[in-house]
Amino acid sequence: MKTSTANGNKYNKRKKIMLIVPMLHQGGFERVCVMTARLLEPYYDVCIVLFDSRDIAYDIRGLQVVDLHMGVKESLWGKALNIAKRSMAVRKLKRKMGIDIAYSFGPSANMVNVFSGRSARIWVGIRSYMDMENVRKIRLFSKRADLVVCCSKRIEEEVRERYLCSKAVTLYNPLDAAALRKQAAGTGPELPWADRADIIVSMGREDDVKGFWHLLKAFAVMHRTVPGAKLMIIGEGDFREYRILAEELGVAEQVYFTGMQRNPFPYLGAAGLYVLTSYHEGFPNALVEAMALGIPVIATDCLTGPREILQSGEDIYGVLLPNMSPDKDLDASRISGEERRLAGEMARMFTDREYRNRQAAASLERAGDFSNERYVEQIRRLADGADGKG
Repeated sequence: MKTSTANGNKYNKRKKIMLIVPMLHQGGFERVCVMTARLLEPYYDVCIVLFDSRDIAYDIRGLQVVDLHMGVKESLWGKALNIAKRSMAVRKLKRKMGIDIAYSFGPSANMVNVFSGRSARIWVGIRSYMDMENVRKIRLFSKRADLVVCCSKRIEEEVRERYLCSKAVTLYNPLDAAALRKQAAGTGPELPWADRADIIVSMGREDDVKGFWHLLKAFAVMHRTVPGAKLMIIGEGDFREYRILAEELGVAEQVYFTGMQRNPFPYLGAAGLYVLTSYHEGFPNALVEAMALGIPVIATDCLTGPREILQSGEDIYGVLLPNMSPDKDLDASRISGEERRLAGEMARMFTDREYRNRQAAASLERAGDFSNERYVEQIRRLADGADGKG
């Protein structure tokens, strides 16, 4: 077997690692999967197994990728049959390729991983607090996996306490700040405004969990104080109902929905402020990415992610607001107290430049605590430990 001589040959045995993911369309854990493959290549033989290769949003050139051609089925029977077929296919691949560790991303990939046999060690990834709502699946993963990889300490603690699972660990997502800044400095985005000052950005697919109605309403209130402000939402979806809401709020000309961008970072780099209004997250990559670009941030204190990112001990690195209501309200005539509070915090960022500069510096400082190097080091400790369980 080949051995790795990188980093003074600290780790000797070159293992084979399979990363399992349903698709690679734009999304948080999909991006982490591709980054993981590239980061681990110098040390392991890595392959990515996809259920469906349509709509790939990330650069997979040079990576070993296997497409099972087993896309989504709509019926319950079809889904159950799909899990069985995928599991059989992955089981064969594990044995044929001599896989040592199979690491899955997302609930459907986790199911396939645990049902595809134990010829390889099984790592399942819990990527969002929403995954915790399916008690039966978490119980299954806790029993059958060798390692439950959590993207936040809050999730790890809950898995340990609720399911008496000693195999849970926290692994924060990787961040290549230098590459991110290089991408952000690329060809400037085409924006609908000649004046690019005072742009607020949020990133995320069109999903109720992102709470974008809160953001639009808060922006409309804030816009009365800062009439030059604009809002840009970057992510997959047509956002039709949010476009209508923006019109009813009277800010349609100041709101831009970019749609999916293969390189969203020039758009993110145009921001003077980043705002996250999700009421559920796992580890919000875009929040840390914004901080790495020196952008001040405001985030809701949803169950996992933002608090761990914005606070470290007694130090605070951004504005953390109480979590917002999950009840979707597209009535433009109703503005809640929590939306008005968010509007006030957003306005302060643009009316108090000294305050904003301090927040920008804090973002940069904290982003340095999340790095590719730390991510790789932790995975290697887990992969090359005596029992592979950390």
